[in-house]
Amino acid sequence: MTETVVQPQISKHWPASIYRRPDGVVEQALSPARMRGIVQSGEGELWVDINSMDMHQHALLEKVFEFHPLAVEDTLSPRTRVKLEEYDRYVFVVMAGIRLESTTPDPYDLETFNLYYFLGKNFLVTVHAVTALGCEAVRERLQRSADLLARGAEATMHAIIDQAVDAYFPLVEQINAHVDRLEERLFEEFDEGLIHEIFKAKRAAFALRRHIGPLREVLNILTNRPSSYIRPETQLYYRDVYDHTIRIMESVDTTRDLLAGVLETYLSQTSNRMNRVMKQLSIVATVALPLIVLGGIFGMNFSRMPLVHDPLGFWAALAAMVVVSAGIMWWLHHRRWL
Repeated sequence: MTETVVQPQISKHWPASIYRRPDGVVEQALSPARMRGIVQSGEGELWVDINSMDMHQHALLEKVFEFHPLAVEDTLSPRTRVKLEEYDRYVFVVMAGIRLESTTPDPYDLETFNLYYFLGKNFLVTVHAVTALGCEAVRERLQRSADLLARGAEATMHAIIDQAVDAYFPLVEQINAHVDRLEERLFEEFDEGLIHEIFKAKRAAFALRRHIGPLREVLNILTNRPSSYIRPETQLYYRDVYDHTIRIMESVDTTRDLLAGVLETYLSQTSNRMNRVMKQLSIVATVALPLIVLGGIFGMNFSRMPLVHDPLGFWAALAAMVVVSAGIMWWLHHRRWL
């Protein structure tokens, strides 16, 4: 059946939306009244993408979809933790998006933002405050062909989550590349300022793990727990995303182990440099100590001192110092302490 696309007049406050009717006709840019009717009818498949920075769009969550006020409040807080909550008509999922901050020179500075999903019987509502590449990619796909919507709203949510999780892989690879460069710099030339970059990289790795760990648990629930909103055949696709999170967690753990090794190597080099300096200072002190003793002996104010009135007394004392210093240097070299 050939899909027919219906595009009514668009208001600037309407969120991006795509609806596939039971007869295969696709509607885009739906009005709030039309969205309410679709949700109440329970027919077809609807996806609405809401920008939470637009208060007119955000108000639709409560006025049109009648979501719980606590869930609606969570969509306004960037500090909402990654979680899954079940309500009577839908499930509420929060996941974190992470990307490298492009506006700062710090290569380890991460930008985090939340993606919110409301999955019901025949609808999916996504909410975000910044541009989400996963939503953009899926929207372009649906605009070319709405076959994905024909598989259910849960398939659309899987596609968006899959895109968001796949975006973690290049991020982990970039951090690994930074760690490799830290190792090269550490062995090429010791840099005291390297300790700051090591701890910045550790902070980035911990931030990744802090967000991916709860997401793995959420995907585990979506994959294995029976749900009236996700069909068993669709849960297989969520299992694939769950496997991706496990791979990412393993990569992050490997990165943390590498950073621990880099930090240990840095501390070892610092300790070795300190030991080398202490060794050199000890050698100087060992050589200088006999000279100080000889100088003190010949500098005592006694009237009867050997060579005190001898015209060659100074040169004799100086020669004694040279001989003693040379003897100590030979002894240190013989013991392989130099």
